[in-house]
Amino acid sequence: QVQLVESGGGLVQPGGSLRLSCAASGSIFEINAMGWYHQAPGKQRELVATITSGGITDYADSVKGRFTISKDNAKNTVYLQMNSLKPEDTAVYYCNVQGRQGRIMVGPRFDLWGQGTQVTVSS
Repeated sequence: QVQLVESGGGLVQPGGSLRLSCAASGSIFEINAMGWYHQAPGKQRELVATITSGGITDYADSVKGRFTISKDNAKNTVYLQMNSLKPEDTAVYYCNVQGRQGRIMVGPRFDLWGQGTQVTVSS
């Protein structure tokens, strides 16, 4: 089994910073892509940032220049550095990890979501 554990959310004032972490554990052959999404009650989950195994990144327009996604392959962990936070960034943030389980290339694929971590930006 593969599991994701998120951490790093909290309450911060406008203009402040937070760093979210999402660690994947279990039997993993490879990770192909990782990303961060956020969601508000009654609304659809929206993409914030993604990173491929090759290091290619993509960001929502609303966070470009403020957020940075990165990964540590040795730790199977994806990070989201959030700077210059705005009240409109307030949401539950979920990590997503896609890859292949097991010890061989033909093992089953996985597409998992973290438990979510609350980010609140307020004065």
